[in-house]
Amino acid sequence: MIDNRAVELRDIEIFLTLAEELHFGRTADRLRLTTARVSQSVRKQERLIGAPLFDRTTRVVRLTPLGEQLRTDLKAAYDQVRTAIDAARRTARDTPATLTLGVFGPHAYELAPVIDRFRSRNPHCELLFREVHFSDPFGALRAGQVDLQTCWLPVREPDLTVGPTVITDPLLLMVSTGHPLAARESVLLEDLGDCVVPRMEGSAPAYWEAAVLPSRTPGGRPVPRGPGVATFQEIQAVVAADQAVCVVFAEASRYYQRPGITYLPIRDAPLGRWALVWRTATATPLVQRFADTAHELDLAAARSSSTAPGG
Repeated sequence: MIDNRAVELRDIEIFLTLAEELHFGRTADRLRLTTARVSQSVRKQERLIGAPLFDRTTRVVRLTPLGEQLRTDLKAAYDQVRTAIDAARRTARDTPATLTLGVFGPHAYELAPVIDRFRSRNPHCELLFREVHFSDPFGALRAGQVDLQTCWLPVREPDLTVGPTVITDPLLLMVSTGHPLAARESVLLEDLGDCVVPRMEGSAPAYWEAAVLPSRTPGGRPVPRGPGVATFQEIQAVVAADQAVCVVFAEASRYYQRPGITYLPIRDAPLGRWALVWRTATATPLVQRFADTAHELDLAAARSSSTAPGG
């Protein structure tokens, strides 16, 4: 039995071109091959078929009756394949690729080096942005509204892939300037037991919320919940009104300085980490390219070294 998979598209092209030119040298020149490569391909096809396709002497090359039949049978199918490939190439060239990045707050600024390098390497890709809120951290991703997004860690969702860490930031306590803690230079996580923190509304998993707003202090005291909030602007509003305090990432102090609010270091808080996250089942090459670019630049490591003592 003939193994049809052993005949490649290039071999078919060589056969059809030689059937038209009836000259090994002209066929090689036309296909930018060597005459040895053309001869090798023809011999390969004849071995697979089991009979000569060409009568060839030192002076002339002719198709055998079997070669004539094969040319007739292959020509229409080959032309259809080439037409389909050319159409696919035109579509790929004329339709710009799109990648939608979901970001929390100011992360488009934080990821600027990654975004710039990705754009330079993928000039035909249109990069779009969509804001993600902590009240529904994975909703836009699962609905296909974003292709990948930033998200604070940990993320323990079986349908999602956690990619490279892109931001590493200390945790701070945001308080009103009139709050008793505001006069201190820093605080401890244990101090949360004496405060009220906002209650996150929405569909965020409890384990994910607890990474920033624990339900208990290190000493085991409950951390009281207060007003419900769904956006960062609502958090700032309740903090400014002295209705709550809130643990936030240090990026808030860089981008969201507001009258009536101050930020305090939390001496015993772990570093907060943000990673790129995407749907495992629908990851595209563009998603992987963006993640690879982020991994290559390793912004999180750069930020960690700059915020370390003596950095």
